[in-house]
Amino acid sequence: MSSDAREWVWEHSSSRGTARLVLLSIADRVADEQCIAWASLTSLAERTNASRSTVRDALDRLLDGGELEQLDDLTGPQRSTVYRLPLAAMAVAQVAREQEADDGSASTDEPELGMTLRLSTLRRYGIRPREVPDFSGTVRNPAHPESGTSRRKPAHRRTGNRHSGVAESGPQNRSEPKVNRRYSSSGTGVTPASEWQVDPATHTWARQQGHLDRLGEEGLAAADAKWRVHRAAWKPRSAGAWAADWRSWVAREHPPGRPNLYALPGNGPGPAKPGGMTRAEAHTAALLAALGEPTGTE
Repeated sequence: MSSDAREWVWEHSSSRGTARLVLLSIADRVADEQCIAWASLTSLAERTNASRSTVRDALDRLLDGGELEQLDDLTGPQRSTVYRLPLAAMAVAQVAREQEADDGSASTDEPELGMTLRLSTLRRYGIRPREVPDFSGTVRNPAHPESGTSRRKPAHRRTGNRHSGVAESGPQNRSEPKVNRRYSSSGTGVTPASEWQVDPATHTWARQQGHLDRLGEEGLAAADAKWRVHRAAWKPRSAGAWAADWRSWVAREHPPGRPNLYALPGNGPGPAKPGGMTRAEAHTAALLAALGEPTGTE
C-alpha cells in the first residue's frame, strides 16, 4: 500500500522542496490502506539528506497544511513518532468504496471515509498505543478538532519565555542607571560601548579612588574617549560589564604630561646610547625613569 500513498503524494500533494521529500519518505513506509507509518526525526534527516532542524520545519509545514497528521496516542518501535497521511487515506478508501460499489457490496455505515483506525492491524507493524488508560485514535489535525485532546503540535522551540513570572526584557541589575537600559528592549540587557554612559556609581568610584584628582577632569575625559575608541569594535555588553572594564582602563591611565619613554636617551633615532648601553639596559632605564627611580646613568 505504500505505492498508493506515494502515488498520492506525487499526483496530489501541494508540498514542495524538503517537505515533499519528507512526505514521500513517510509514505514509503506506509504498510496498509490506513496510510499510517512510523518514523524518527533522525531517519527522516538521513533519508532526505537534510538537517534535523530543516526536517522539523518541513514536518511543521505538512502538519499545518493538513497533508500529515501526528498520532499522539500511538508510538512506533523505539518510541518513534507515528504519522498518518489523512488525505491519501481518504483517497485510497474512496477507490476501495467505488470498487465495492461496482461489485454491489458497498457498505454505507462508515461515518468518515478512511478515518477509522484498526489498532489490531497496526500492531503487526510495531505500532501500539502509548501507555494511557484509554485509546481513542486521536490525531493532531486542526481539521478534526473533535477527535480528542491531543495537541496539534508542540509550542515552537524558539518562541516564548519558559519561566513564568519573569519579564520578557529588563536590565540585569536593578542598580544600573536608566540611561543604560534603553537598548535592553530585546531582553538581552546589553549595549555597545559607544552608547554606554558613566553612571553615578562609577563616577563616585573615580573620585574616591583618587583617579579624578590624579587625571583631572580633562584627563578623565581623554581617558574615557580613548576607551571608547578602543572598545568600539567590541560586542555589546551589559552596563555592569562596561563599568568594570572602564574602571580598569582608568586605573591604568597615566596623567597628561607623562614623559615619553621613547624620547629618553638611547631610544629611537638620534645620538648613540650613552655609555654604550645595550637595548635591554636602555629599556630598563626608560622604565625606571617612568617610575621616578634612579637609573645609574645620571
